[in-house]
Amino acid sequence: MLTQFNTILEMMKAFPDEQSCIDHLTSIRWRDGEYCPRCGGTELYHFANKRTHKCKACSLKFSIKVGTIFEETKLPLRTWFLAMWMITSHKKGIASTQLAKDLGITQKSAWFVLHRLRHAARTQSFNAPLDGALEIDETYVGGKATNRHKGDPKNGPGTSGKTAVIGAKQRGGNVVAVVVKNTNTATLDGFAHAVVSPTADQVSTDEHSGYRHLGRTFNHGVVRHSAGEYVNGSHHTNGIEGYWSLLKRQIIGIHHWVSPKHLHRYVSESAWRFNLRQIGEGERVNAIMADGTGHLRDVDLIA
Repeated sequence: MLTQFNTILEMMKAFPDEQSCIDHLTSIRWRDGEYCPRCGGTELYHFANKRTHKCKACSLKFSIKVGTIFEETKLPLRTWFLAMWMITSHKKGIASTQLAKDLGITQKSAWFVLHRLRHAARTQSFNAPLDGALEIDETYVGGKATNRHKGDPKNGPGTSGKTAVIGAKQRGGNVVAVVVKNTNTATLDGFAHAVVSPTADQVSTDEHSGYRHLGRTFNHGVVRHSAGEYVNGSHHTNGIEGYWSLLKRQIIGIHHWVSPKHLHRYVSESAWRFNLRQIGEGERVNAIMADGTGHLRDVDLIA
């Protein structure tokens, strides 16, 4: 049975030592039955130290951290639990400098911890096509203030040096957002058909020419911002634009600057946290722990 906790104090009381953290991680990873991370075998031997296991089929000796974002970490799991609380509980995330200060670790270690957690907080859990009333919009992140009026031939005016992000939001539901190289018709139209269900009630966008073919598949409505229009009947993009504001407050207000190389990780983190906004604090910690499969090496992060 999973340990329940709703505040950071309750979490620290529930996990007073390393073994209690290991036991909790074990209950989450093996909630559907124990298995070997190498071959998937289900017949395991358990050592007396309660931390080491051996697979009968392939003879692999392993801990519960093998095959997860915690593999090869030198930090105690209790420190990881605190980091998971902070990245999932803070509405706009947390900066590595602040996490380092709060946990008493180096900024370099905090940076790697956060990126491993962002690897877990991917939007893969929300791959079902969005349905109902949807809004699709694009935005641009980064760039220098001196270039704010300069254009980019692929994306248009005011986008020089910036990275494009496109997103779709179901009204009252989830959001899907991804980093893209440009905002041409092939990219925008392809994104819409990849994430929107053919049975969607309606799709609302602005007047970007990249959306001009959506009417062939969907009940497509256009809001012409250039003409001062923000609502066209039941069509508007206020929801997805509100999400863009949240994303940019995270990047500008918390991180100040994000490299294009890692922007997709921050976008995924933001979307993951937004989509789980209705559940409890402890449930989000358990959710990111459950999604933390797959070993992400530090060398791969900086490659």
